[in-house]
Amino acid sequence: MKNVAPHDRPREKLERLGPSGLGDNELLALVLGSGSRSANALALANRLLESSGGLHGLTRAGVGDLLRVEGVGRARTAQVLAAVELGRRSLTRAGEMRPRLTSPRELAVHLLPEYGARPVEQFGIVMLDTRHRVIRTRVIAVGSLDTTVVHPREVFREATAAAAASIVLFHNHPSGDPTPSPDDVALTLRMISAGDIMGIDVVDHLILADQRYFSLLESGRIQLRRRT
Repeated sequence: MKNVAPHDRPREKLERLGPSGLGDNELLALVLGSGSRSANALALANRLLESSGGLHGLTRAGVGDLLRVEGVGRARTAQVLAAVELGRRSLTRAGEMRPRLTSPRELAVHLLPEYGARPVEQFGIVMLDTRHRVIRTRVIAVGSLDTTVVHPREVFREATAAAAASIVLFHNHPSGDPTPSPDDVALTLRMISAGDIMGIDVVDHLILADQRYFSLLESGRIQLRRRT
């Protein structure tokens, strides 16, 4: 940072203007803390953003992606991924109030900030009470659904332990296309059948991709099922 005027260095600039007055690269430089032998922190931040395709791309990056950037080792990789995860969680944990989610769009708004841009496929469930308030959200499996077996017993073990009245299935498509595959539809129907036996309704399956989603309920692939 020696070639940057003191009042323009990220730390001093933050103290003067607040975090909103800094660019993406400057904020990232502060997360990195220091540079490497070949580049200062600001130059490293620029390399990271360029290799990831910008800040949004950084939310999809994994350990291997960051380690490929010259000058970014394991410690700095951990710092960046931790900061990204903290930001993601801050968007999804609004105090202690349990949100009431009654539509696919509301569920998508709840899930997309945390799961929409994941670099690997994750399958999970949102557990709801009788008033459709969120009890908790759990990831059940990580990896391609073609190779990771998602078994009803794992899903309904979680739902039963939470005393859930209903659940919403969700998983992300790292490709960015939320269109369901035949396997996605088959898995949903399998979970609905298991839910009928367990007395826990499967009310929807959302497929997430960046800022888009696909609801099997909205599309008519499944019907709304509520017990009387």
